[in-house]
Amino acid sequence: MRTLYGTMQSGNVYKVRLLLALLNLPYEFVPVDLRNRAHRSPDFLQLNPFGQIPVWVEETLILRDSQAILVYLAKHDDSASWLPEDAAGMAKVMQWLSVAANEIEHSFTALRRHFLLNAPVEVTQAQRIAERLLQVMEHHLQEQPWLECNRPTIADIACFPYLSRAEDSRIDLSPYPQVTAWLHQIQQLPNYISFSSSPSTVWLSAHDEAHPPIHPTPHSPKMA
Repeated sequence: MRTLYGTMQSGNVYKVRLLLALLNLPYEFVPVDLRNRAHRSPDFLQLNPFGQIPVWVEETLILRDSQAILVYLAKHDDSASWLPEDAAGMAKVMQWLSVAANEIEHSFTALRRHFLLNAPVEVTQAQRIAERLLQVMEHHLQEQPWLECNRPTIADIACFPYLSRAEDSRIDLSPYPQVTAWLHQIQQLPNYISFSSSPSTVWLSAHDEAHPPIHPTPHSPKMA
């Protein structure tokens, strides 16, 4: 049995949900009630001592990082299309997973939390990081339609979520047509699912809205 723990409002959880949908893999989703600190409960801390989401459980395997989960799931695809097997291709993809965990986290993600949840952040610094990131991506995508390998890989999946919600971070993507086209390409992939949380949904989930009890929700692969 495959189980994903998280919230529907988390971009890091969403990137895992998106890859699962694209791979057409069934799994169960267990919502974690952050408002009531379920992520700090003894049961959850046994899964992830850091008290963070997402967490992936598959039989005896427990993974607690979204980038690591993407790498693991990519290996379910026998064609190796989502994560190249050759050392150079794999390293190029992994570079973008690092970008997702660093530049995007410290810009788009931080700004989104600030503007939607009033989380403290150095706005000017985060905006500078976002601007530089977009400049690099715009130039990079002028040479190829995808981040690496001329095809969609987990590099694209890792970087997509918070850029796709740029309006939440109050960042204008109109000066970056290549980045915008890249986002649109991902949205056209078969079995694509959207990161549909609105600002009000994020706010309520964090402060006001009581989540349902933690019960697994089955997700079955789509039929052709």
